[in-house]
Amino acid sequence: MGGGLFDTRFDKAEHCPLYSPVHALTHATMNSEALSALIAKTPSLKASKAKLETMEPGAYVVHRSWGFGQIKSYDDAAQRLVIDFKGKEGHTMDPAFCITTMEVLPEKHLLVRKETETKKIAELVAENPAQLVVEALQAYPNNAATAIELEITLAQVVGEEKFKKWWAVAKKAVAKDPRVAVPAKKTECYVLRETPISVEDEILEQFNSTRSARRRILLADDLMDAVGRKDVKVDLSVVLKGVADAVKDSNQLDAAERLYGAVVRDDLAKAVGAEANYEPTQAALVANVRDLPAIAEKIPVQFQSRFLELILETYPIEVRDILFNLLKTSQGKFTTEVINFLVEHGHSDELAATLKRWQTEQNLRAPVLLWIVKNRHSKKFAKLLDDLITPRLLGAIFFAIDYEALQASNARRIPLGDILSEDTELISDLLSTADPETARDLANTLMLNQGFEELTKKSLLARFIKIFPKIQSLVAADAESKEEQLLVSRASFERKREEYEAIVARKIPENSKAIAAAREHGDLKENSEYKMAKQDQQVLMSQKTHLERDLGRARVTDFKDASPEQVGAGTIVEVKSGASGHRTTYTILGAWDGDPDNHIISYKTPLGAALLGRKPGDTVKVKAGGVEDSYTIVSISRVADKAAS
Repeated sequence: MGGGLFDTRFDKAEHCPLYSPVHALTHATMNSEALSALIAKTPSLKASKAKLETMEPGAYVVHRSWGFGQIKSYDDAAQRLVIDFKGKEGHTMDPAFCITTMEVLPEKHLLVRKETETKKIAELVAENPAQLVVEALQAYPNNAATAIELEITLAQVVGEEKFKKWWAVAKKAVAKDPRVAVPAKKTECYVLRETPISVEDEILEQFNSTRSARRRILLADDLMDAVGRKDVKVDLSVVLKGVADAVKDSNQLDAAERLYGAVVRDDLAKAVGAEANYEPTQAALVANVRDLPAIAEKIPVQFQSRFLELILETYPIEVRDILFNLLKTSQGKFTTEVINFLVEHGHSDELAATLKRWQTEQNLRAPVLLWIVKNRHSKKFAKLLDDLITPRLLGAIFFAIDYEALQASNARRIPLGDILSEDTELISDLLSTADPETARDLANTLMLNQGFEELTKKSLLARFIKIFPKIQSLVAADAESKEEQLLVSRASFERKREEYEAIVARKIPENSKAIAAAREHGDLKENSEYKMAKQDQQVLMSQKTHLERDLGRARVTDFKDASPEQVGAGTIVEVKSGASGHRTTYTILGAWDGDPDNHIISYKTPLGAALLGRKPGDTVKVKAGGVEDSYTIVSISRVADKAAS
């Protein structure tokens, strides 16, 4: 790049897009005396002299905090670099600070070339991603970079929004490029080879160098794909023996991996013209029906249809019942594969009847529900699904979303929730046959749901209101309930939720049956069984309403926001009794938590409420059982800190 930071000849105004004419009058550089002055001021910089010399005007840089930028000049009086960063032009920085926080990029680095060769880089991004990766590697020492390093750079070149989709395509192109060695793990390096080798040779090299049974099976499958795509001659006999031995003898493989290996093994045998008489056979690996759900859960996507064909061959009589059992617990693409297989083999009527029965029994799980709503208007399945598109299906969807949210340990996305938000016609389709009371109940269920953020709930509720305007009153009621929210632990919320579900799904239906049976005994005035059943109904409906109100007010927390400086839900408080002088430690948790024997109390109890907001040294008075006592706070700590230790 020239003579370094101290070269006075540099002028890139015409060639550098980041160059700003604002700096044209102050485009100063530093001479040797200035460098000496800088080192004299900070002697430790002497060891970094070479790096300082690369910080010349016009050089492109990446700073740890400010990101990508370009050095514009050097302010001699202040002994500072003047750097243009995106959104922070003319930023001054101490060179001593930049030694450890800023990297000067070489001219051939992609981020630099994006500025200096904008058109060419854009063409590579759009038309030749493999070549872009090759040229990216050329800028790294030893022509190698970890997958993580490479992805960070490429994301900045391509653009963060487009990168994920672009990289999915680019990786396939790079995997086929003989110039690049592709790593098995993200922490390993992409390497630009000195001598290009074919994909087949690379796979064979990796196959021979690994002893992992799983890795060998995957590589053998990749090799079959590469050979079939190019129609080249490769000796597969060694690979066949390696895979056959892995399937037969390895104790590393689970049932799905062993079956996958057997499929690859038999494909290899067919390719080399060998007899497919290896043990264990594919049929033997699916001989136990109880193993099939576990295999279905893990079998690679590209082998799912062959897995179903294998079940048909192995169980020609029981195949329909087996497939319905697999469908009930299926997920992802396998759900679609099973349904297509059933339809293609003449089981459409049984499928429609089974889905309807599962809906009645509340056995429709999220993946099947997702498939139903996605395919409700398709030409192939619309007629089959027509009877399912009802308010009851919306209730099942809400239940599935709520259940998944409660089971999740993190804030992962819920596909059913996403499609309910994104498909603007879905709620109106499902409510097309609903009466106002049913719609109101479903809207209430939505507002209690743990799987949606508050803004999403309001957006979905607006779709209810558009069809049933009177539901607008729920918004006001919800606002009131929000004023009295209850902090609750996840465990206590799940207990309440289970209690609610037991009432709604089991006790109320059982009570309805008891009322119907009692009616058959005649004369309702003298019918004690009927009166008792109706009394039970009143109790159950009251419990249901009370639980709905409580669950609607609940906010699940892990108590990590608790402060150690004052008492709150999620703190451990040591107090000293004024009457006895005895010290006791209480753990204050959510509204529904309580274990007096272990000194765990709710923040809603008299003592918990009195202590809230207090600090060490404060004294409170609490009356319990007709006796008043004072308690002085000795110390406060956090439950979250104790759990972490």
